[in-house]
Amino acid sequence: MTFADLRQKLKRGEVSSKELVQEKLKRINELDPKLNCYLSVTGEYALLQAETIDTKRSAGETLPPLAGIPIGIKDNLCTKGIKTTCASRILGNFIPPYESTVTERLWNSGAVMIGKTNLDEFAMGSSTENSAFGPTLNPWNTNNVPGGSSGGSAAAVASGLCFGALGSDTGGSIRQPASFCGVVGLKPTYGRVSRWGLIAFASSLDQVGPFASSVSDAAELLQVISGKDKLDSTSIDIPVPNYLENLSKSIKGLKIGLIDNCFEHEGLSSSVKESVLKSASVLESLGAEIINISCPRFNDGIATYYLIAPSEASANLARYDGVKYGFRSDKAESLISMTSKSRADGFGSEVKRRILIGTYALSAGYVDAYYKKAQQVRTLIRKDFDNAFQKVDVLLAPTAPTTAFEFGENINNPMAMYLSDLLTIPANLAGLPAISIPCGFDKNGLPIGLQLIGNVFEEDRILQVANQFEIAADVFKNKKKPEYIF
Repeated sequence: MTFADLRQKLKRGEVSSKELVQEKLKRINELDPKLNCYLSVTGEYALLQAETIDTKRSAGETLPPLAGIPIGIKDNLCTKGIKTTCASRILGNFIPPYESTVTERLWNSGAVMIGKTNLDEFAMGSSTENSAFGPTLNPWNTNNVPGGSSGGSAAAVASGLCFGALGSDTGGSIRQPASFCGVVGLKPTYGRVSRWGLIAFASSLDQVGPFASSVSDAAELLQVISGKDKLDSTSIDIPVPNYLENLSKSIKGLKIGLIDNCFEHEGLSSSVKESVLKSASVLESLGAEIINISCPRFNDGIATYYLIAPSEASANLARYDGVKYGFRSDKAESLISMTSKSRADGFGSEVKRRILIGTYALSAGYVDAYYKKAQQVRTLIRKDFDNAFQKVDVLLAPTAPTTAFEFGENINNPMAMYLSDLLTIPANLAGLPAISIPCGFDKNGLPIGLQLIGNVFEEDRILQVANQFEIAADVFKNKKKPEYIF
């Protein structure tokens, strides 16, 4: 059911908020010991929130739009008084003294936190195999990864362990797991949503966004969390449109650009290519004009990203020194030894790899050759998008080159793992909004994602196109979502 359906049931008294929470907690208790979507389940807290909302509803009070709806929160978003680990041993016992802006806005709109979801450690990964607390399984096939880094949030929505969730997207960490798990995932324009309380990976790329079972639910979550925040100087002070208002509008006459460069890569699977091209035909049948567009530097995004993101990560993660907070090694004999041992024991292998890459790229003698050059290419990628949007309204591409791969398939091959983000990274480098929606299945029954990329602050446009596609394609008509499955 969509949020709108739930609101009607709650309003008519057919179900209470407490019953919604109890149903999700029961399902989590049954399924999550295997799936491992949640790092912590906030059952007592959720029930208390739900009972308060039910009391207000019984008293006839006017309630906010998400009142009583259970939502999952990626465990790199700070929640006051509730453990926030970033799926890392170094923050294994960290309890924030403050609330992130996006979660505070969710609670103000009545949403109920059902738990904190699993992720690749510090959001560094594409499979959720890098979590210090074990991997999350893909609910469509538990031999396969759910994608990453927001794999816990994507799998929780796909398996019905919450009605929606928040994730973070640095190079595709919302859209790629949304594609792998057959749900909707949206990365907003950089600056549309506050990053206050999001534990930093790469500050010029990170952005918080929603997961949902439908485009309309994703639009509602985005509506709640968007807007200027005085605590985040990178958030932009421009009006937030009503995202639900335009969902039902026809896309007739819109120009949709098919990014040629995405379909030329040798790693693109035939089933993904076929499904995405069929999706373009569906949009064409709705009255949109499909135009082939070239973004010459699109495929340079992967090399650019893996210089910029690790460089920013090496600076951001320098704060974890075992002194102020977080894990501290007790094996040390000096301050320097304590810091090095704390980091060696506290960080996982992928985090260490990226810190080393970033520190090297920023070091004297190399910063101009690597980091500065990457920033120049980043500008060229943005210019390619600017040129494309002079010709079209929305860009279309696959979300990921393949469907969900098997556990262990890429874990010892960092390059193969990094290439799974090939098609999502350019939107982050350019700061553009992008959404992934289910568009089909491969021969093994695994979901395929269609990616729509919009111009800056045009989330309403990509939501409109996504919603019209969702209705017309009806992807799940002959294919049930996972019901369970082991």
